[in-house]
Amino acid sequence: MAAHRTLVPREALDLLLAGNQRFVAGIPEHPNQDAERRASLAPVQHPFAVLFGCSDSRLAAEIIFDRGLGDLFVVRTAGHVLGPEVLGSIEYGVSLLDCRLVVILGHDSCGAVAAARSALADGLPPSGYVRDVVERVTPSVLAARAAGFEHADDFVDEHIRHTADLLLDRSRVLAEAVDEGRLAVVGLSYRLADGSARLVASHGLADDGDRQDAGVA
Repeated sequence: MAAHRTLVPREALDLLLAGNQRFVAGIPEHPNQDAERRASLAPVQHPFAVLFGCSDSRLAAEIIFDRGLGDLFVVRTAGHVLGPEVLGSIEYGVSLLDCRLVVILGHDSCGAVAAARSALADGLPPSGYVRDVVERVTPSVLAARAAGFEHADDFVDEHIRHTADLLLDRSRVLAEAVDEGRLAVVGLSYRLADGSARLVASHGLADDGDRQDAGVA
């Protein structure tokens, strides 16, 4: 296993996208999943990215991006909705674990987005705490409507963008890290059928002309 080295945001994203390409092609390498890796992580962890994704059972981050133990600090909620505990968890990954990339991972056919659209159309919000999830997605749906979007995927993409913006609006820690060039916040949209992830939102992602080997493969 290569020694830990802090990555710049672009390197971290490149690692994830390269892993996703292997996953789509059906040639995953399953890195960092052996007994040696497990033992090395017992004293301390050095994830290179925070992955904030939807809780959908088909969005297993380490599988989608072909990564292993200790690579990703994963936070998941239905519809990747934000609350204080979620913000604190993401800040923990950036401030204490020194992750240089935060990824919001949404996907097509998102039930939370569909439920918010349905609640607005019918005027019948769901019962129980599912209502809280739908209410947190509703501003994204309203923004998509105002932009004239009609396709379901466009509503999903707008919710991913809205989540990225909301993260930086609410967290001074993340906003300052982006302003100082220590962090990038990006949004990826995942296609359930083919397994591909595409970039739909980006804050603080600068190209680095002097990239080095990632050192975490």
